[in-house]
Amino acid sequence: MRYFNTEGLCKPDEHYMVRLDDRLACIKNTLVDRKKYFVINRGRQYGKTTTLAALEEYLKDDYIVLSLDFQQMGTEDFADAATFAHAFAGILIETLEINGLDDREELMEPLTEIMERDNNSLKELFMRLSRMCRNSAQPIVLMIDEVDSASNNQVFIEFLAQLRGYYLKRDKMPIFHSVVLAGVYSIKNLKLKLRPESEHQYNSPWNIAADFKIAMNFSAEQIAMMLTEYETDHQTGMDIHAVSEEIYAYTSGYPVLVSTICKYLDEDLLGHDSYENSQKAWSGAGVAEAVKNILKVSTPLFESMVKQLDQYSDLRTMLENIIYQGIRIPFSPDEKAVSMGLMFGFLTEKNGQVAIANRIFEMYLLNLFMTEEAGKSEVYAQGGSDRIGFIRDGRLDMYLVLKKFVEYFHEICCEKDEKFIEKIGRKFFLLYLKPIINGTGNYYIEAQTRDERRTDLIVDYLGEQFIVELKIWHGNEYNTRGEKQLTEYLEYFHKDKGYLLSFNFNQKKEIGVKEIQIGGKTIVEAVV
Repeated sequence: MRYFNTEGLCKPDEHYMVRLDDRLACIKNTLVDRKKYFVINRGRQYGKTTTLAALEEYLKDDYIVLSLDFQQMGTEDFADAATFAHAFAGILIETLEINGLDDREELMEPLTEIMERDNNSLKELFMRLSRMCRNSAQPIVLMIDEVDSASNNQVFIEFLAQLRGYYLKRDKMPIFHSVVLAGVYSIKNLKLKLRPESEHQYNSPWNIAADFKIAMNFSAEQIAMMLTEYETDHQTGMDIHAVSEEIYAYTSGYPVLVSTICKYLDEDLLGHDSYENSQKAWSGAGVAEAVKNILKVSTPLFESMVKQLDQYSDLRTMLENIIYQGIRIPFSPDEKAVSMGLMFGFLTEKNGQVAIANRIFEMYLLNLFMTEEAGKSEVYAQGGSDRIGFIRDGRLDMYLVLKKFVEYFHEICCEKDEKFIEKIGRKFFLLYLKPIINGTGNYYIEAQTRDERRTDLIVDYLGEQFIVELKIWHGNEYNTRGEKQLTEYLEYFHKDKGYLLSFNFNQKKEIGVKEIQIGGKTIVEAVV
């Protein structure tokens, strides 16, 4: 029986996975067949290895595919050109043997010559690779996975330079028909890591690479096709369309996140609490429960995220500004922090603005930033001490949460200036709310409505959702428009009651909490 896989290579005969046929055909037709050299750069666990393995199988009738993984080579193999040439030729020979091609003399002989020599240069290596490609009956495609594991080795940069040189002269000096490199770091940034800051940072020996524009995230339709295969085997009775849309809403199709949610629903959720059967597990509520539990576990993907944020402070600052203040940052892929965020898969472009790549990443980052501040935050401590009064019969009293927050905020921030409150006001409420729902509930910021003036917060507590709009006061007209927007948002979520927290700088403001009726909806409006 197939299962959902979150570790390493996915295989269609063993795992439930999105079918890659359309993607493979596009790669072959637009890149490989056109003799392109290109790089598949995506974040951690984005399906690069699975795509390469499937592509190797897809191409084998038309090409000889030499597929390598640079993790097979140790640091010592990059010590110098002679050592690298020997190790590289050895891996190619091993690949030919695995593929049953070790009886092809025109392929093996040039590589064997390298293995028999002690002091090969990269020039000598490529002379023999050129002879191998010239004499081969079929075009040869070279694939190298985990190419960034060689990122700190100068000999690898020189290897790329040799590839580039032969690529430019391949009509006279035959070389690989197509070269595919895969990794997180782009070749431009590999070069950057080897050059001092005082030198030009963006020169690269890999400016011959064609752009890889093929989408590798999954669409809601692709997720639904995968779930259809699962449903055929298990007959859960799930609403495939609704569940696939909900999974996509949280993940934006990030492959490992999709598989992780499905794996949790399949293996862990059934039998817990109110999920006594598969139909209840495979539901919108089940997906939300899966996300809540995924965020509690340290995973390689999240660990990598923390590592990159520690290393790139500008990227971290950008993410905090987006989450806390809703600052709109124009999208430019060449801005360094944006470039890093795109490369790691943390950021994306949406309507010309920089956006966090998916809701799960945003929830994780929000939790991370909140946790880092909790130990030194009086606001967080206050929320924790007030918590017991907000939970009644297992339900969260959001009205009371807002009432207490207004009192507390007015007490500690009434003399703060407008710029300070505008910058940290929403952050204060998030810190106050965190210990109240921590461990039982969850919240996320609705990306589509976030800006410098307005943020919609979706709070989920034991299956009950609360829509809370956090808004900076900008006059009565703007406030009225905000109230109308909130009622429309409540309609979308099929809710009759919503909550509005306004940070108001008007000297004549009326501080407190009141209920108003607009368009058949009840809005609890809190003003600080």
